[in-house]
Amino acid sequence: MSISGHPVALRLERRVGGATRLLATVMLLPLVDGIFAALVLSGALTQTTAVGPLVVPTGALQVGLLVFGGSATVAVVLVEMQGDRREKAHAVLTVGVPLVVGAVAVAALAPTIESVLDTAIFERFAAFVVLAIAAKTASSRIGDYLPSPGIVVGLGLLASVRPTSATLAVHVEPGVVVAAAGAAAVAVGFALVVALLEPHLRHLLDIDRFRFGSAVALGTLALSLFGIVPEGAALPVFALAGLLAIDPGQADATTAGSDDRADADAPYGYPGENGEERAPWL
Repeated sequence: MSISGHPVALRLERRVGGATRLLATVMLLPLVDGIFAALVLSGALTQTTAVGPLVVPTGALQVGLLVFGGSATVAVVLVEMQGDRREKAHAVLTVGVPLVVGAVAVAALAPTIESVLDTAIFERFAAFVVLAIAAKTASSRIGDYLPSPGIVVGLGLLASVRPTSATLAVHVEPGVVVAAAGAAAVAVGFALVVALLEPHLRHLLDIDRFRFGSAVALGTLALSLFGIVPEGAALPVFALAGLLAIDPGQADATTAGSDDRADADAPYGYPGENGEERAPWL
């Protein structure tokens, strides 16, 4: 596995500490900073694509894999979490329960907020939010110059609110709620697969490549919100990113390098500035 720093997860790790809390922060953050709500209001969650006689819920898949999941979740599960696969799976499920509940709650409230917004304007801000996340994922230096997603969402709400028709009509759209639950379930399933395959993936997956590929997939999702690329185009990009991030040659190199390490209990770490053991993506 390459020694690299994941910009998003690194900033969060400095604040929260602890692998399970870090995973919870990474996966639940879109519910807190408004990213998920923005995607719900923009209609990204309910996108579908017809594949022959089948209708694929591409919106729920994209949000689950790229927003709730993504490269930061993979980095935390593979590098930061300790214990065997059962313990890691238990930690993922512990985070997954509040994720599903929170996603359903946000989706249930979103139509009420939508009744006082100009959705055409807000969709543009939602696309900019996803682009900002993609830039932050690709480079921490670029992310330092961009506003936080929460600020962009707040500006989008201010720009798209319709005071003349501000009648908060409380209603719930079952289809949106089901799609939200599906997106959260996809993210939990994705994290579980990574946890169960961890002994193999940590030797095969190049996190640098996967991080940049995920950033490209997020950018593709934003372009689909702008209407520049077809809906669901981010899914094949994400799949291709995962495929290109697999490097079988790393397994032999990692095994050979681990024989020369003094600390066999932490074969993937390296000394930090003060001598403490640090994960390679930090």
